[in-house]
Amino acid sequence: MESQTIPLHSPLELTLELTDEQFFQLCRDNRDLRFERTATGELIIMPPASSDTGRRNADLSFQLEGWSRQNKHLGIAFDSSTGFKMPDGTDISPDAARVRRDRWDALTAEEKEKFAPICPDFVVELRSTTDSLEKLRAKMKVYVKNGARLGWLLDRKNRKVEISRQGSDVEILDSPATLSGEDVLPGFVLDLSDIL
Repeated sequence: MESQTIPLHSPLELTLELTDEQFFQLCRDNRDLRFERTATGELIIMPPASSDTGRRNADLSFQLEGWSRQNKHLGIAFDSSTGFKMPDGTDISPDAARVRRDRWDALTAEEKEKFAPICPDFVVELRSTTDSLEKLRAKMKVYVKNGARLGWLLDRKNRKVEISRQGSDVEILDSPATLSGEDVLPGFVLDLSDIL
Protein backbone atom coordinates (compact mmCIF):
# COMPACT_ATOMS: atom_id res chain seq x y z
CA MET A 1 0.00 0.00 0.00
CA GLU A 2 1.37 3.41 -0.95
CA SER A 3 1.79 6.05 1.70
CA GLN A 4 -0.31 9.11 1.29
CA THR A 5 0.60 12.70 2.06
CA ILE A 6 -2.10 14.80 3.67
CA PRO A 7 -1.56 18.56 3.57
CA LEU A 8 -1.89 19.97 7.08
CA HIS A 9 -2.84 23.52 7.92
CA SER A 10 -1.90 24.83 11.32
CA PRO A 11 -3.46 24.40 13.64
CA LEU A 12 -5.35 21.43 12.23
CA GLU A 13 -8.35 20.33 14.26
CA LEU A 14 -9.91 16.87 13.89
CA THR A 15 -12.40 14.93 15.93
CA LEU A 16 -11.31 11.33 16.43
CA GLU A 17 -12.51 8.59 18.74
CA LEU A 18 -9.30 7.70 20.59
CA THR A 19 -8.86 6.08 23.96
CA ASP A 20 -6.38 7.70 26.33
CA GLU A 21 -3.91 4.92 25.52
CA GLN A 22 -4.35 5.45 21.74
CA PHE A 23 -3.89 9.21 22.11
CA PHE A 24 -0.74 8.71 24.18
CA GLN A 25 0.62 6.27 21.59
CA LEU A 26 -0.19 8.71 18.75
CA CYS A 27 1.84 11.38 20.55
CA ARG A 28 4.74 8.99 21.19
CA ASP A 29 4.77 7.77 17.59
CA ASN A 30 4.78 11.35 16.20
CA ARG A 31 7.24 13.16 18.43
CA ASP A 32 7.87 15.86 15.82
CA LEU A 33 4.24 17.00 16.09
CA ARG A 34 2.52 18.64 19.04
CA PHE A 35 -0.92 17.27 19.87
CA GLU A 36 -3.62 18.40 22.25
CA ARG A 37 -7.13 17.02 22.65
CA THR A 38 -10.21 18.85 23.89
CA ALA A 39 -12.65 17.37 26.39
CA THR A 40 -14.99 16.60 23.46
CA GLY A 41 -12.32 14.61 21.58
CA GLU A 42 -11.23 17.29 19.11
CA LEU A 43 -7.60 16.61 18.16
CA ILE A 44 -5.45 19.71 17.70
CA ILE A 45 -2.17 19.43 15.80
CA MET A 46 0.08 22.42 16.37
CA PRO A 47 3.24 23.47 14.57
CA PRO A 48 6.51 23.63 16.49
CA ALA A 49 7.35 26.99 18.00
CA SER A 50 9.36 29.46 15.95
CA SER A 51 13.03 29.79 16.86
CA ASP A 52 12.48 33.14 18.57
CA THR A 53 9.51 31.86 20.58
CA GLY A 54 11.51 28.75 21.54
CA ARG A 55 14.37 30.94 22.78
CA ARG A 56 11.98 33.00 24.92
CA ASN A 57 10.27 29.88 26.22
CA ALA A 58 13.65 28.43 27.18
CA ASP A 59 14.32 31.56 29.27
CA LEU A 60 10.91 31.18 30.93
CA SER A 61 11.48 27.48 31.70
CA PHE A 62 15.02 28.19 32.93
CA GLN A 63 13.79 30.78 35.43
CA LEU A 64 10.95 28.57 36.66
CA GLU A 65 13.20 25.50 36.99
CA GLY A 66 15.88 27.52 38.81
CA TRP A 67 13.34 28.66 41.38
CA SER A 68 11.88 25.15 41.62
CA ARG A 69 15.29 23.60 42.33
CA GLN A 70 15.76 25.99 45.24
CA ASN A 71 12.28 25.12 46.49
CA LYS A 72 12.12 21.37 45.75
CA HIS A 73 9.87 20.71 48.70
CA LEU A 74 7.20 22.99 47.20
CA GLY A 75 6.72 21.50 43.76
CA ILE A 76 7.86 20.29 40.36
CA ALA A 77 8.32 22.43 37.21
CA PHE A 78 7.51 21.25 33.69
CA ASP A 79 8.40 22.55 30.21
CA SER A 80 6.35 22.88 27.02
CA SER A 81 6.81 19.26 25.96
CA THR A 82 4.74 18.00 28.93
CA GLY A 83 1.18 16.82 28.48
CA PHE A 84 -1.41 16.77 31.27
CA LYS A 85 -4.78 15.02 31.42
CA MET A 86 -7.25 17.51 32.90
CA PRO A 87 -10.12 16.37 35.12
CA ASP A 88 -12.59 17.25 32.31
CA GLY A 89 -10.74 14.93 29.88
CA THR A 90 -8.75 17.58 28.01
CA ASP A 91 -5.17 16.60 27.10
CA ILE A 92 -3.15 19.81 27.07
CA SER A 93 0.44 21.10 27.10
CA PRO A 94 1.15 24.48 28.68
CA ASP A 95 4.37 26.27 27.74
CA ALA A 96 5.47 26.00 31.38
CA ALA A 97 3.78 24.59 34.45
CA ARG A 98 4.25 23.67 38.08
CA VAL A 99 2.52 21.13 40.31
CA ARG A 100 2.63 21.19 44.11
CA ARG A 101 4.93 18.47 45.48
CA ASP A 102 2.26 16.72 47.57
CA ARG A 103 -0.11 16.51 44.59
CA TRP A 104 2.66 15.15 42.32
CA ASP A 105 3.79 12.62 44.93
CA ALA A 106 0.19 11.33 45.22
CA LEU A 107 0.32 10.10 41.59
CA THR A 108 1.43 6.57 40.79
CA ALA A 109 4.63 5.91 38.82
CA GLU A 110 2.48 4.75 35.88
CA GLU A 111 0.46 8.00 35.93
CA LYS A 112 3.66 10.05 35.91
CA GLU A 113 4.96 8.12 32.87
CA LYS A 114 1.98 9.14 30.72
CA PHE A 115 0.04 12.39 30.63
CA ALA A 116 -0.35 12.89 34.35
CA PRO A 117 -4.03 13.04 35.34
CA ILE A 118 -3.66 16.34 37.14
CA CYS A 119 -4.16 20.02 36.47
CA PRO A 120 -1.06 22.07 37.27
CA ASP A 121 -1.38 24.64 40.03
CA PHE A 122 0.45 27.15 37.82
CA VAL A 123 0.51 27.44 34.02
CA VAL A 124 2.03 29.76 31.43
CA GLU A 125 1.17 30.24 27.78
CA LEU A 126 3.63 32.28 25.69
CA ARG A 127 1.98 33.73 22.60
CA SER A 128 4.03 33.54 19.43
CA THR A 129 3.40 35.95 16.57
CA THR A 130 1.19 33.40 14.79
CA ASP A 131 -0.86 32.21 17.80
CA SER A 132 -4.53 33.12 18.06
CA LEU A 133 -5.11 35.18 21.21
CA GLU A 134 -8.66 33.86 21.48
CA LYS A 135 -7.48 30.23 21.39
CA LEU A 136 -4.89 30.91 24.08
CA ARG A 137 -7.53 32.63 26.21
CA ALA A 138 -9.74 29.56 25.76
CA LYS A 139 -6.84 27.35 26.96
CA MET A 140 -6.43 29.54 30.04
CA LYS A 141 -10.12 29.07 30.81
CA VAL A 142 -9.67 25.30 30.56
CA TYR A 143 -6.79 25.43 33.04
CA VAL A 144 -8.71 27.55 35.55
CA LYS A 145 -11.89 25.48 35.16
CA ASN A 146 -9.86 22.35 35.92
CA GLY A 147 -8.18 23.78 39.01
CA ALA A 148 -5.15 25.91 38.05
CA ARG A 149 -4.69 28.50 40.77
CA LEU A 150 -2.58 30.94 38.71
CA GLY A 151 -2.09 31.31 34.97
CA TRP A 152 -0.11 33.77 32.90
CA LEU A 153 -0.81 34.43 29.23
CA LEU A 154 2.25 36.28 27.94
CA ASP A 155 1.19 38.19 24.83
CA ARG A 156 4.43 39.19 23.11
CA LYS A 157 2.65 40.72 20.15
CA ASN A 158 0.84 43.34 22.27
CA ARG A 159 3.36 43.37 25.15
CA LYS A 160 0.63 42.49 27.64
CA VAL A 161 0.18 39.85 30.31
CA GLU A 162 -3.19 38.38 31.20
CA ILE A 163 -3.29 36.89 34.70
CA SER A 164 -5.94 34.27 35.49
CA ARG A 165 -6.76 33.24 39.06
CA GLN A 166 -9.40 31.04 40.63
CA GLY A 167 -12.58 33.01 41.35
CA SER A 168 -11.32 36.31 39.86
CA ASP A 169 -11.64 38.27 36.65
CA VAL A 170 -8.63 38.22 34.34
CA GLU A 171 -6.15 40.98 35.19
CA ILE A 172 -4.33 42.62 32.26
CA LEU A 173 -0.93 44.28 32.68
CA ASP A 174 0.76 46.49 30.07
CA SER A 175 4.47 45.79 29.50
CA PRO A 176 5.36 44.59 33.01
CA ALA A 177 9.07 44.13 33.76
CA THR A 178 8.43 41.24 36.16
CA LEU A 179 5.64 38.98 37.42
CA SER A 180 5.16 37.68 40.95
CA GLY A 181 4.31 34.05 41.63
CA GLU A 182 2.08 35.29 44.44
CA ASP A 183 1.14 32.66 47.03
CA VAL A 184 1.15 29.90 44.38
CA LEU A 185 4.92 30.26 43.78
CA PRO A 186 6.05 32.11 46.92
CA GLY A 187 9.15 34.18 46.27
CA PHE A 188 9.23 33.51 42.51
CA VAL A 189 9.64 36.59 40.31
CA LEU A 190 9.78 36.13 36.54
CA ASP A 191 12.05 38.60 34.73
CA LEU A 192 10.26 39.40 31.46
CA SER A 193 13.03 41.49 29.87
CA ASP A 194 14.00 38.76 27.37
CA ILE A 195 10.57 37.12 27.17
CA LEU A 196 8.15 39.91 26.26
